Amino acid sequence: MAATDFKDYYAILGVAKTVNADELKKAYRKLARKYHPDMNPGDKAAEARFKEVSEAYEVLSDPEKRQKYDQFGQYWKQAGQGGSPFGSQPRAGSDFDNFEFGQYRNFDEFINELLGRMGNDPGFGRSGTGARTSRSAPGGFGDFSGYDSSGTGLDAEATITLTLADAFRGAQKRLVLGSEEFEVRIPPGAKPGSRIRIKGKGRSSSYAPGQRGDLYLMVAIAPHAFFQFEGDNLVCEVAIAPDEAVLGAPIEVPTPDGTVTVNIPAGIRSGQSLRLKGKGWRNPKGDRTDQMVRVVIATPKEISAIEREYYEKIRSNRSFDPRKNLKDVKL
Repeated sequence: MAATDFKDYYAILGVAKTVNADELKKAYRKLARKYHPDMNPGDKAAEARFKEVSEAYEVLSDPEKRQKYDQFGQYWKQAGQGGSPFGSQPRAGSDFDNFEFGQYRNFDEFINELLGRMGNDPGFGRSGTGARTSRSAPGGFGDFSGYDSSGTGLDAEATITLTLADAFRGAQKRLVLGSEEFEVRIPPGAKPGSRIRIKGKGRSSSYAPGQRGDLYLMVAIAPHAFFQFEGDNLVCEVAIAPDEAVLGAPIEVPTPDGTVTVNIPAGIRSGQSLRLKGKGWRNPKGDRTDQMVRVVIATPKEISAIEREYYEKIRSNRSFDPRKNLKDVKL
């Protein structure tokens, strides 16, 4: 791995290594909104930056992945395959206890140090232990890795980050891995964590020429400014005015298929959800889940003179006491 392949995820998100989960999410959302392809149509640099930011957050937001990244640096994925970025595990009490792999600028430096420490170790590099490898997958597809233990072709994994629109509708993506370039069809309804198998596009075996494993694409979906996942359904948050909450009103709500009219019932409470049947995510059978619309009553910070006059009249004539149930509260 060249020095330029290493990605400092903390620097990419502009946060310190001590950042907590809430601060990390806040920094990510700010950058994701700034570089989102929908906000920068046709801007390839912004698209690449968006994928880079999403990749960084995907790793640092996962406590287990973050712990491995902090310990092993650019070799965290190899370590994740079995606790060590080289094939065999170092024996207890060896020089590799509490070893910090992130100190190296590139893989050659690491190997030189490794050979210096273990050149006389009969347990290092013995046959039958296999070797873990990882290569960068250009185009924002993350890293892919495999494990050769039998002399057959190796399966490989890569992460592909999709926009919500591409995941929902399906898309054709051009994937570049090393010297190979090929088209990948993303089926409609892909979800975070979905695996897409591409037969015969994994790593080639060094022991059996012509044999090759499969490539598995792990789907990650970039956050959307309006839609989120909640189980199999989509969920969104829509603000309504106080008068709409009291009197009820028809409002326009975006769905994956376009805007629909939703009738807000009179007397709805802030935080209540309305269900839009069949307006959610696609499932493998082609059916649709539901879209949940969470209602939030928005209070205006600035009002006109006439609005103030009417609000004051409402207050002086109001019969409803929202805190009536508190009168009998005691320790």
